[in-house]
Amino acid sequence: MAAILPRAGLRALRTLPRATPVARGSFASTLPRTQRPLAQPITRRFLATGIPEQPRLRLGSTAPNFKAQTTHGEIDFHEFIGNNWAILFSHPADFTPVCTTELGAFSKLKNEFDQRGVKMIGLSANDLSSHGDWVKDINEVANTNVQFPIIADADRKVAFLYDMVDQRDIDNIAEKGIPFTIRSVFIIDPAKKIRLIMLYPASTGRNSAEVLRVIDALQAADKKGIATPIDWNVGEDVIVPPSVSTEDAKKKFGEVRELKPYLRYTNF
Repeated sequence: MAAILPRAGLRALRTLPRATPVARGSFASTLPRTQRPLAQPITRRFLATGIPEQPRLRLGSTAPNFKAQTTHGEIDFHEFIGNNWAILFSHPADFTPVCTTELGAFSKLKNEFDQRGVKMIGLSANDLSSHGDWVKDINEVANTNVQFPIIADADRKVAFLYDMVDQRDIDNIAEKGIPFTIRSVFIIDPAKKIRLIMLYPASTGRNSAEVLRVIDALQAADKKGIATPIDWNVGEDVIVPPSVSTEDAKKKFGEVRELKPYLRYTNF
């Protein structure tokens, strides 16, 4: 398994005594200077103990556990999930426009996630000193009340653990400094298994309704042993898996509509 940083990057990082300037035109250059990334934290905190290997975050693999400070205090991630489903979603930085709209939208859907037994937890590449004031802005802009925790990940330990970084930022870490996170969504089931991953660049906001839709699809598949077609929503017909014969499907589901021997629909 390859290390997070290429050897050439490591040699360059070891020679950096101070923070490196932010490249013009980069996402980080649009932020206030106090929020721009520094190279020094990653050299001191990561390289001092050796470079951690990147975990293989495949669907069905166990979500890596971690402890972190959040706006609700210190958490152990697996203990936080408990016997629930969970979504972990990352944001590049506090006080940035796209992130503010996203957290506001997720906050407004809290009751929807609660009904599905899903716990939400956000992550931003800043420390706790700014999270509180940012949450106030989110509440004001979105007319909401953010109640889920937001992880403080200024040193990007969780971001690297979950591969929430752009390869271009890794390749240019010596010039640009420690990278911000991309917009990642991890849907994790009660067994702590990763069931779905969505990755978005920093410039593109997510669709909160799609996150709910795929949670519905995953839970329906687990409960009923079915599959869901394109653009499926709750209440629409579902697909009988090829592993189930038509005869058995009729016994289990009742009416079965066959378009092709391998494409059969039933009511959900």
